[in-house]
Amino acid sequence: MEAIGRNPRINYERVNYYETLNEYQFKARFRLTKIQFSEVLSQIENEIVQTNLNKKEIAPNIQLLVALRFYATGCFLQVVADFCGMCTKTAQQIVHRLSLAIAKQLFQKYVRILRREEDLIKIMSQNFQVSGMIRVVGALDCVHVKIQSYGGEDAELWRNRKGFFSINVQCLVNSDLEIMDCVVRWPGSTHDSTIFSHSRLKCRFDEMEFGNGLILGDRGYRNHRYLMTPLTNPITPAEVLFNEAHIRTRCMVERCFGCWGRMFPVITMGTRFRKPERSINVILATAVLYNITRRDKKKIPQGITHYLSIPQIDIIECQVLES
Repeated sequence: MEAIGRNPRINYERVNYYETLNEYQFKARFRLTKIQFSEVLSQIENEIVQTNLNKKEIAPNIQLLVALRFYATGCFLQVVADFCGMCTKTAQQIVHRLSLAIAKQLFQKYVRILRREEDLIKIMSQNFQVSGMIRVVGALDCVHVKIQSYGGEDAELWRNRKGFFSINVQCLVNSDLEIMDCVVRWPGSTHDSTIFSHSRLKCRFDEMEFGNGLILGDRGYRNHRYLMTPLTNPITPAEVLFNEAHIRTRCMVERCFGCWGRMFPVITMGTRFRKPERSINVILATAVLYNITRRDKKKIPQGITHYLSIPQIDIIECQVLES
């Protein structure tokens, strides 16, 4: 009987796509421009632990390309590994490591609500231009990100009302379609209003941290002095106009979810990890990268550029977990 030995070692051909692709080709495959890629890499490079493949170190820029390719396709890790020239296990380790590094180092910097009065006035004026709703800081809603069942006694907690397993992600979005607050830790069976009731965002509005600012939500939320929902049975013309303005302004959160999912299909197609913390870190990482692309797309008027460059870190409710 022929003995079965170990699989022979394969020498993969690894390509540095940062150097071989032009700007358009690079952005189409990795969703970031080369300038944005360099900016992200410079901020997380110290967190990246070198891995070995065939006794050769994998450079930090190659590792970031692996993670971006996974976010931009949402496909199996084996496909990403073949594209980047490495084995599946190495690609898996890199994706988990990079997702944790991005979420840990960059989330509080790029996903935040600016608290200064002039910044809040700017946000409210931009939201007012959508349909005339005054004092609106942002629109609030939740989106279900598909996951694979984690198994165990609590497996059914992750099944949502639509019948599939998911993580229920709450986001607060402004008129630039940027994510200003993100809560990623609740199973799919949790109601949207429960997530908001237990979020730090609610405590911040209760303490009037944002002055007289308002947020808009759908009928799944309860009305508060700072949270407005549509009228159930509008009768008068004024009530009908209020609902129309409310819907037109609140739809920016739905548009944000659409842009986020198209930019990083891993949000739409879901993850197939065996631990919830790994899925959470991927969601947080893609939220950071999405905000980076939105920030560079919007036009910054003269005179307020310095507001965006001042580091102003808030503690945002999220759950970055070690895998």
